[in-house]
Amino acid sequence: MEKLISAKQAISKLKDSNSIMVGGFGLVGCPLTLVRALASSSLQNLTIISNNLGEPGKGLGMLVRNKQVTKAIGSFFTSNPDVVKAYQSKELEIELLPQGTLSEAIRAGGAGLGGFYTPTGVGTLIGEGKETKIIRDKTYLFQPSIRADVALIKAHKADKLGNLVYRKSARNFNPNMATAANLVLVEVEEIVEVGVLSPEEIVTPHLFVDYITLTGDTTDGG
Repeated sequence: MEKLISAKQAISKLKDSNSIMVGGFGLVGCPLTLVRALASSSLQNLTIISNNLGEPGKGLGMLVRNKQVTKAIGSFFTSNPDVVKAYQSKELEIELLPQGTLSEAIRAGGAGLGGFYTPTGVGTLIGEGKETKIIRDKTYLFQPSIRADVALIKAHKADKLGNLVYRKSARNFNPNMATAANLVLVEVEEIVEVGVLSPEEIVTPHLFVDYITLTGDTTDGG
């Protein structure tokens, strides 16, 4: 299977200063094997686009402790005290977006749209400096769409072509992120033969997937 590579090989395709989307809601649906490989790399000055930055020393929290992240774009960072400290010490730049806005900005990026107008955040600090427009007597903020250099996503299963299915709430941001990055690296729990997955259950078609690694992979890939 040409798309199947080790986690270390997958991360070797990234570069310093890359923007990286990472799926997950907390640790649920986060590609933890790929994240561990990223934390073990020498990559620096990364921009991470994710709902949050993990927990202290767990998930994306490892990157924070390693000081590999210079900017984070997401919705909920205060569950990780390390992120708060890094922000307060000006080691980390934060761009805070409401969760629905973040999800839609990623979806719009994958759909080739430039952005959208939303009422969420009008009159708050989130809306400061953003373009506004009155539509049907209501004020909206313009939110640019979001794309990234790389997406690290987690799926439940893949077939050998790279078609993906997800498991319950672990689906979260992952399918949208798979459409909104130039390079898509996927972590899965199981790989099955082509034809095993029903077309109705496939959420992410294989054309969006560049490489796959297995959860728990500890090989160095040569």
